[in-house]
Amino acid sequence: MNISIIVATHKKYRMPEDPCYLPLQVGSALAEDIGIQRDDTGDNISSGNHFYCELTGLYWMWKNVRADYKGMVHYRRYFSTQNHLKNLFCGDKYKAIAGSGDYEKLLEKTDMILPVQRHYLIESLYSHYAHTHYAEHLDRTREIIGRLCPEYSAAFEKVMSGRSGHMFNMFVMSQSLSDSYCAWLFPILKELEKQLDLDSYSDYQARALGRISELLLNVWIIKNDYAYVEMPVINVERTNWIRKIWSFLRAKFSDRKYSSSF
Repeated sequence: MNISIIVATHKKYRMPEDPCYLPLQVGSALAEDIGIQRDDTGDNISSGNHFYCELTGLYWMWKNVRADYKGMVHYRRYFSTQNHLKNLFCGDKYKAIAGSGDYEKLLEKTDMILPVQRHYLIESLYSHYAHTHYAEHLDRTREIIGRLCPEYSAAFEKVMSGRSGHMFNMFVMSQSLSDSYCAWLFPILKELEKQLDLDSYSDYQARALGRISELLLNVWIIKNDYAYVEMPVINVERTNWIRKIWSFLRAKFSDRKYSSSF
């Protein structure tokens, strides 16, 4: 079983050693070389990284990588073999990152692996995005889906009104499913890019296309009723929960948009 999972990164960083992982410098057309595979080779959209984030890596994988299964994780966020509680207390978190054998066992049962759903207890996915970013992004996306692929409109509304979803733009899928997803996703985002004046946003808020895709993955899965299995997610960096919660409360009650990652 040939599994190729890109690890999207924009800087030098420790990488997992398992051969299923392919470290990939995303936005490499805009930056100095860091000595790993770049996403500005072959058919690519690397120069759009300010807006697409890790999706420039996803596009590069779609167009330039062939494997039985393809996937995407991030330099600080991976699928894990342990649950969240254990991951909080593990010493070397890289030892908890899933490897080829873990994926192979699951992929014998399914064509798709997704992160455990993230739950928003007091908000819908739409309201959470609207408070922390801009509702216009989702409203424009709704219009585009209604025009380009109206059969997905009901699934879009279901995701927007829901309180949980598979986030982080992480997955492992068969090549046929991954390619199908990309062929659906990127025309929507390209149209959205045309409609939004992304250059007018802060650098953080300009990453709208990458964030919208987190929600659209859920739309695509629900509409097509794809079966999947979930895996826990481990962040190899420490999350500043106090700052994150405070930023969320300011966004919800004072309309102070997020200005950085946590």
